[in-house]
Amino acid sequence: MSWLLSLLALFNLISTVLVFSPRIVPRKSVPFGIFAFALPATELSWIWLPMQISITALLAWGGALESALGPLALAVLLMTWPGLAWNIWKAAGTEVIVEDALCKSLGDTYRDDIPEASRETFREQVHFSDWCNPIRFARNDVEVIRDIPYAPGGIRQQLNIYRPRNLPENSLPVLLQIHGGGFLWGNKDQQAQPLLHTLASRGWIGVSINYRLSPSVGFPTHLEDCKRALCWIKENGAEYGMDTNFVAVTGGSAGGILTALMGLTCNKPELQQDTPDVDTSLQAVVPFYGLYDLLSRYGQHENQAMWEDFLGGKVLFESPEENPDLWELASPISDIHPDAPPFMIIHGSFDSLCLVTEGRVFSEKLAEVSKNPVVYLELPGAEHAYDTIRSVRTEHTIDGIHRFLEWVRAQQGK
Repeated sequence: MSWLLSLLALFNLISTVLVFSPRIVPRKSVPFGIFAFALPATELSWIWLPMQISITALLAWGGALESALGPLALAVLLMTWPGLAWNIWKAAGTEVIVEDALCKSLGDTYRDDIPEASRETFREQVHFSDWCNPIRFARNDVEVIRDIPYAPGGIRQQLNIYRPRNLPENSLPVLLQIHGGGFLWGNKDQQAQPLLHTLASRGWIGVSINYRLSPSVGFPTHLEDCKRALCWIKENGAEYGMDTNFVAVTGGSAGGILTALMGLTCNKPELQQDTPDVDTSLQAVVPFYGLYDLLSRYGQHENQAMWEDFLGGKVLFESPEENPDLWELASPISDIHPDAPPFMIIHGSFDSLCLVTEGRVFSEKLAEVSKNPVVYLELPGAEHAYDTIRSVRTEHTIDGIHRFLEWVRAQQGK
């Protein structure tokens, strides 16, 4: 029993140290190990802490403290549990942080600009039932139509549609979701499930897409596929109840990069050669924890060599010296312009894969140029991919995104 308690203590010690270790340090490789250890101690801390206390009590009752190793392991656990409690406390404050970010960019009275019918769909309080099961996504009032081809390329060019089971007579606004995975993996069924199901239950239609992955293809094929999916929505969405005049886009990590690029490269003919006449403009853009400047020209991180090795070898297939234009195209910060649509940029302060400085710098540079609002939401204690599961932080983030999108819709109506 003492060995089991020691293993639990060791895991908790490693995850706690990694959670609170500095993120902005030079690294030779992408820190997937840090991410894997840190995520349970950040986004799942509200489950992980009471579970650990229960396991420790059971092991102690079974005799784990009778050897010399047992009390030492217990001491380690008692030292690390405050770190988990700190993360729970930070997550509990997400509602205020989200609202403050929206008020800062949209104005303290931004809700007054939203029609009463839309405000009635807002949720003012997150309840325990909303997040007690972190992987329960399905809703009785939402239907999912899967594996619709948007191009002839097989499974990697298919999409899912999330919409209210009982469609109203009027068409509904659209949220296009682009999955992450380093351009190498991921699929349309895995990510942003809490967001897609929740917004569908509130009168939106979500569209989650696949796109071709590296190393089978190189950039910008990923972006071109996203454009193809958007063109499919514009040309066919009405048949599924979509209002094709209001399409927003969201995505995290690599999907966050592609999301930002979708918003900043609208109607560039070289990126939509199959459908040059289709309007690929977007009404709102919500990227999560992206890498917005592949060249780190503003010193966002100390890991330029690491990203050049990873992206140059597996995604772009050329170095910045060999093809600087390609690296510029893949960096959303290079495509900033005054007519960019409204943005809501979301980043966690404890992100171990795409550092929070990426979100800070990108939102600052975009706000300096764009004529439209730029909301920057920085979440203390949040890790990379935190929104893939249901939690207090995820639910409050979804509510904030919903208010942002409804505000943008209201401005379009004006």
